[in-house]
Amino acid sequence: MSEHQKHDEHTSFIKTPKQLLVVVILAFLVPILLISILASLATHSVEPSAKVESDEAIAKRLKPVGQVVVAEGSDTPGQRTGKQIVEAVCSACHATGALNAPKIGDKGMWHDLIKEGHQHLTENAIKGLRQMPPRGGNPQLTDEEMARAVAFMANQAGANFTEPPVQAGATQAAAAPGAPAAPAAIAAAAPAPAAAGGAANGKSIFDANCSACHATGVAGAPKIGDKAAWAPRLKQGMDTLHQSALKGKGAMPAKGGNGSLSDADVTAAVDFLAGQGK
Repeated sequence: MSEHQKHDEHTSFIKTPKQLLVVVILAFLVPILLISILASLATHSVEPSAKVESDEAIAKRLKPVGQVVVAEGSDTPGQRTGKQIVEAVCSACHATGALNAPKIGDKGMWHDLIKEGHQHLTENAIKGLRQMPPRGGNPQLTDEEMARAVAFMANQAGANFTEPPVQAGATQAAAAPGAPAAPAAIAAAAPAPAAAGGAANGKSIFDANCSACHATGVAGAPKIGDKAAWAPRLKQGMDTLHQSALKGKGAMPAKGGNGSLSDADVTAAVDFLAGQGK
C-alpha cells in the first residue's frame, strides 16, 4: 500500500470550518431531542383521566352511608345564611345607618361593638336594643340565624366571628342513598304552598322585610294598623306609596333595603300595609 493511500485512510471527514460547526451543533441537539422524546413518552404513558377516575372510585367506595351536609343556605326558615338574613331584614337600617345603626363595613362604628364579642352582640340582636326591635323586627328568625347575621355584619368590619353552620337536609342525609325518606322528612322538604291572593303574599313579604320598622314605628315609619298615621299617606294615592317604597324615601331605603325583591313584591307589601291602615 502506498504512503498516499495510508494518509487518505486516517484523514478526518471534517475538512472545513463549516463542517466542524455543523458537527458541534448536532452533538448538542441530538442528545437534547432524544431526552425530550423519552420524557414525553414517560409523561403520557399514564392517562390523567385514568388517575382521576381511580381517585373518584376510591372516594366513592369510602363514602359513608349517611352524612350531614353543610349547605350554602336556602329559603327554608332556620337554614338561611347570615348574608341572606342581612340582605332580607337587617340592611333596612344597617345598610343606610338609619337610627344610628352601625353601617355594614364601617370599621369605626363596629370597632367597640366587636370587642363585646359575638355572643353578647347576638343576645342584643335577639332581645332588641334601643331602637332596634327584637330579632330585627322579624320574630320568625331563629337564634342561629340571628347569630349568623351578626357574624356576617361584624366580619365585614374586621371581626373574625364564626357563623353557626347551616345544617341542610340532616334528617334526609342520615338515611342510606336510595332509601325512601321518612314521612316527616318528606313534609319538611316539600315546598310551602303558594300564598293565596295578593294580600296573603303581601303579608309574607311585609313580615320578612318591612316589619322591622313598620311594626315598631322606628325612624318615623307609620306603624301597621295606625289609621291616624296612614290617613294622610293614603290621600296621596297608592301610586305615590308604591313609588316611595320602590325608590326609597327619608330613612326608608329602596325596596325596604332588600334589592332582591321584585317590583311586584314591593307593591304587594305596600298594598297589604296600607290596607291595615284604612
